[in-house]
Amino acid sequence: MRVDHVGYAAGPEGLQATARRLASLLGVRVVDGGPHPRFGTRNVVLPLSQGCYVEVVEVLDHPVAEKAVFGQAVRCRSEAGGGWFTWAVTVEGLPAYEERLGEVAEEGVRRRPDGVELRWRQIGAPGLREDPQLPLLIEWQGPRTQHPSAIALAGGTRLAGLTIAGDPDHVRRWMGLSPEFAADRISFTWLDPDSEGQRGLRAVTFETPRGVVQV
Repeated sequence: MRVDHVGYAAGPEGLQATARRLASLLGVRVVDGGPHPRFGTRNVVLPLSQGCYVEVVEVLDHPVAEKAVFGQAVRCRSEAGGGWFTWAVTVEGLPAYEERLGEVAEEGVRRRPDGVELRWRQIGAPGLREDPQLPLLIEWQGPRTQHPSAIALAGGTRLAGLTIAGDPDHVRRWMGLSPEFAADRISFTWLDPDSEGQRGLRAVTFETPRGVVQV
């Protein structure tokens, strides 16, 4: 189990401009990721070292976006000005998580502009709306060389920390981790929910060749 990526909803400047702004801050490249036809969204990828990436997402003007929880979450965050809206963790043996959590995994698919089709299964999408402190749990299908981080520069920018408003004990229980579990490579900072009780990802820290950057 490891952090796979963090999701950033495009702001009013649009998908490409948002992605370029973040890429400039982090010193990474911008890679067109293609549409998520089942979620009603389109993404751009910012590959990071150590197997992680930033996913910048915009919602499409399509009926499926009104039905898909993921599309609804992106629209809500973009209409609020854009920003972080989710984090995702890769797991092995997703059916065991389905059984324990009582959720049915969604099938994800997107075709990159170069024609390569990426497929994965995920659970936890309802949490984007109901309890956004919780991560998406993802199991990728296909070779590791197709992972969105595969073209990151060796020794380049890496994801170093997440700041989340919420309850770490609740998140660990939901993920099936022991109360003593501590992540390696990535630090977690936990904040109390805001005055309205809102939870979720608040900031992400990166280590770049030019120093530490927090977004």
